Amino acid sequence: MPELGLSTSTSQPQLPVSGNRHLRLVRNIFIGIFSAIFLVWAVLFVTKGRFLKGPFERTIAAMTNRKTEVHGDFQLYFAPFDIKIFAEGLQISNPTWASRPYLFSADRVDMRIAPLNLLFGRRRVRWLDLTGGALSLEWNVNHTTNSWTFASDGSAEPLQLPVIDRAKLQKTTVRYRDPRLQLLTDLDFATITSHEARIGEAVQFKGNGLVRSTPFTLLGSLLSPDATVARGTNQLVLHANTSTDRIDISGTLPSLADIENVPLTTSAHGRNAAELLGIIGVVVPNTRAYRVHAQLVKSGTRYSFSKMSGRFGDSDIAGAFTVETGMPRSHIDADLATDTLDIVDVAPFIGYNPDLVARRGFEAAAGAAGAAPARLLPDTSLRAEGLSAFDADVRYRVTRLRSHSVPVTNVVATVDLDHGILKLSPFGFTMARGKVTSEVTVDWRRRPARTRYDIRLGSTPMAQLLGGFGVSEAGTSGTVTGRIELVGDGDTLHSSLATSRGRIAFVIPQGTFWTRNVQLAELDLGTFAQKMFEDRLKEPVRINCGLVAFSVRNGAAAADPILIDTAKNVIVGRGGFSFASERMDLAFRADGKKFSLFSAQSPVGVGGYFSKPSLNVISPALLGRAGAGLGLAMLVAPPAAILAFVDIGDAKGAACGPVLGGATAAAQRTKAGNVRDDLGNSKSAKSGQTRRKRFLGIF
Repeated sequence: MPELGLSTSTSQPQLPVSGNRHLRLVRNIFIGIFSAIFLVWAVLFVTKGRFLKGPFERTIAAMTNRKTEVHGDFQLYFAPFDIKIFAEGLQISNPTWASRPYLFSADRVDMRIAPLNLLFGRRRVRWLDLTGGALSLEWNVNHTTNSWTFASDGSAEPLQLPVIDRAKLQKTTVRYRDPRLQLLTDLDFATITSHEARIGEAVQFKGNGLVRSTPFTLLGSLLSPDATVARGTNQLVLHANTSTDRIDISGTLPSLADIENVPLTTSAHGRNAAELLGIIGVVVPNTRAYRVHAQLVKSGTRYSFSKMSGRFGDSDIAGAFTVETGMPRSHIDADLATDTLDIVDVAPFIGYNPDLVARRGFEAAAGAAGAAPARLLPDTSLRAEGLSAFDADVRYRVTRLRSHSVPVTNVVATVDLDHGILKLSPFGFTMARGKVTSEVTVDWRRRPARTRYDIRLGSTPMAQLLGGFGVSEAGTSGTVTGRIELVGDGDTLHSSLATSRGRIAFVIPQGTFWTRNVQLAELDLGTFAQKMFEDRLKEPVRINCGLVAFSVRNGAAAADPILIDTAKNVIVGRGGFSFASERMDLAFRADGKKFSLFSAQSPVGVGGYFSKPSLNVISPALLGRAGAGLGLAMLVAPPAAILAFVDIGDAKGAACGPVLGGATAAAQRTKAGNVRDDLGNSKSAKSGQTRRKRFLGIF
C-alpha cells in the first residue's frame, strides 16, 4: 500500500559544536579548581603546613608592620574545613615607644577559624586554646596612636575582640597603659574554659596598677561570660581600692572590651574626695569623709557622671559633671547643688583642715595651717601647681549654709579656670536678707599668685545680720551696705591679704539701732555699755548716717574714716588693723551734740587679735597710739562695737553726702561744709597721709 507521505520518525534538536565546547571548558575549569584545592588541602593536611611558617611570619609582619616570630612548632592547614593555626612561642612586637617589647606573646596558640567568615570580613574564632598569653595594650605619649592599631598613617582605632565560640585560656595577662591619663594596670585572669560558646561560671580577674602616682588594686568578675564569648551582653562587677578610697563599678557590657557609651553604676567612698579626684588630675580643696553614687558613661575621651548624689562631711551634694581628657588640656564641666552646706565643710576652700575645725575650732586649724598663735587666717598653699594643669567650668548652688551666727542662704558660685587663671564670678549669697555679690580672680600663672577681691554687700537689715549677737529686731531699722576691693600677692589666703592694697568701706544710711544688754560674741558690749554709761541704753539709737572705712596698704588697714552721725552724738574712730599680724588697735570716741545725762566717758579701745578681740576703756593719752584694726570682727558687729558709746560734748554734725558716698577722711565735711578736724586727717589729705603712717608704725 503506498505511503501517504506521513513519517513516524522524530527529529531531535542538536547543540552547536561550540556550545558543547563551552560546557566542557567550564567543567574542566571547575574540576581543575577543585583538584587544586584538594591538592592544596591534601598537601597542607599531610605536611600540617609547617613549611608555611616563614610566609606566615612575613605576611603577618607586612599586615601589621610589626616583627612576627614563631620560635617553636608551627602548623597551618584545613582540619577538615576550618583553618587550623597552631604556634608555639608566638611573638608579635610592639612599637618602640611601648613599655613592653611584644603586643602579643604566647607559649602556645591553637585556634580554628571559619574560612567563609574571613571572606566576608567577619572575625569569628570557632576554637581557641591559649596558654601563657600576654597582651600589651598601650597608647603613645601624645595619645595619637595605640599598639593595637596597625594603620600606616598612625591613626588610632578602638579595640575590638573577635567572637569566640569555644575557648580555653590559661595563665593569661593583660597590660593597659595610657600616659595621658598616667594610668598603668596589669590584670591576671583565672583559667577560662568554654564549650559551644558557653563558659558556665563567672570569670574572675585581679590586678594592680598606678594612676597619677597613686597605687591601686583591682578585683573583678564577668558574671555572664557565656553571653560575652558569643558577642552578647556581659555583667561586669569591678572593685578598685587605693590606700584611702574604694570605687565600685557595675553594668552590662555589649562585649568583653566594649565599655563605650555604656551606662555603668558607680559608687565611691573614702576619707577625702580631693584624693579621689586627684587620681584623674582634678585639684579641689580637701574634704571630710565622703560617699557618692553616680552613673558613669565613657564616650571616647569623655567621662560623664550623671545622677550624682552623696555626702561630704555634714553636707550633701548632687548634680552631674564631665571630665574631658581628649583635648590638649583636661577640662571639667559641672553642675552641682547642695541643699545644706555645713560651715565646717567650707573651711577647706580657704585653707583650713575641716576635721581639725570640727574637733578644735578655727583657731587650732589655723595654727595647723601655719598661722602664728592667736591668728585665724590659714597659711596653707592652695595647690596652685595643680590648678595650672586643667581647665574647668563649674556652677554650684547652695540652698542654705548651716552656721551658728550669720544666716546665709541661696549661695550661687560660678567657677571659671582657664590656663591658670581662676575666676569666681559671679559669687553671691543672701545674708540676713541682704545680697552679697563678689568677683574673685586668682592668677596662678604668677609666682606668687595675684588675687583680686571685689566683694559687695547690698542693703542688709542690721537686725537680721546681727540678730544672733543680741541686736533687737523690734528697735532696729538700720541697714548696712559695703564694698571690699583688695589686690594681694601670695599662694595662701593669709599671704594674699598680708600684701594687699585697696579699700574697705561699710555705709550705714538713716535708721535706728537697738541692742539688748547681753554679751555679743567675745566683745562684751552689753556689760561694757553698762559700766561706761552707768546705765543701760534707754531707747534705740537714731542714726543719721555712718561710714566705717579703711584704706589698705601692704596688708595694713587704717581708718579712713570711721564716722557715724546719730541724733545725739558724732562717733569717730582712729587706728586700724593688720592682715599680716592679725592685730587690731582702734580707738573710738562719742562726742555729744548737746548736753546728756551721761558723764565721765573715756575713749573705747578695740584691741587683741582677730581670734581674740578685746574691749577696753582707755585714757585720752592712748588716743594717739597706732594700732591694728577691728578686721573681720568689724563684719560681725560693727554697729554694736560703735553705736553703744554715747558721750557728752559739743560735736559737729556730719554732712551725710560724703559719708553715704563712702568718701575718704579728707573729703568729709561738717554740716556747715567745713573740713572735719576730728578724723585723723588734719586739715589736708597730705597731713592725713602723714598721720596714717604714724598710726601704722606699731606694726
